[in-house]
Amino acid sequence: MSSNPTRTFSRRAVLGTAAAFGATLAAPALAQTGPETYEVEGDIGSNTRRNVSSFRSLQWQPYFSNTRNGAVLVDTTSRALHFWSEDQTIYRLYPTSVPLTEDLTRRGRTEIVRKIVGPEWRPTPEMKKRNPEWPDYVGPGPDNPLGTHALYLSWQYYRIHGTHDTRKIGRRSSNGCVGLYNEHIAELYSLTQVGTQVLLI
Repeated sequence: MSSNPTRTFSRRAVLGTAAAFGATLAAPALAQTGPETYEVEGDIGSNTRRNVSSFRSLQWQPYFSNTRNGAVLVDTTSRALHFWSEDQTIYRLYPTSVPLTEDLTRRGRTEIVRKIVGPEWRPTPEMKKRNPEWPDYVGPGPDNPLGTHALYLSWQYYRIHGTHDTRKIGRRSSNGCVGLYNEHIAELYSLTQVGTQVLLI
């Protein structure tokens, strides 16, 4: 089943998309640990369980008092991201990667404060000490660990971003950030704005 980024994802569409992209292998994604920096996530193995079976459509009212500037809900349990437009005519549901552990998971209300197409990646000095083989800089492109787009949140070091390693979607596989397929982050990027509400539960 081919994905259509302009349609609302039903449960069947999400499962089909996850299955189609889940078999694709790419370079490891990285999770952010400092300003403009991300740390390599652990390898995906058989002990890392994918969860796409609990996807279901939700209403925005239990989570937001309004949809001013649009609203993004990240459900770390079902590993899904929900988006509602300000006028509530657009609803999207995307599979995501979520943090590996509770210690790495942050929950609560934030908002999008910056949007970047083709984000860059640089390791911190501490990361270079631990991993001297890492490059000092990775520019936009297929080797960039942040995928094609990044939505910066008001929480320092937290992002919603793409990933070239599609094995991670639907799994607990990040060190803090929320990852989407590149085609999905591109669509979400076009739908959101600086000031869009974000709630992680």
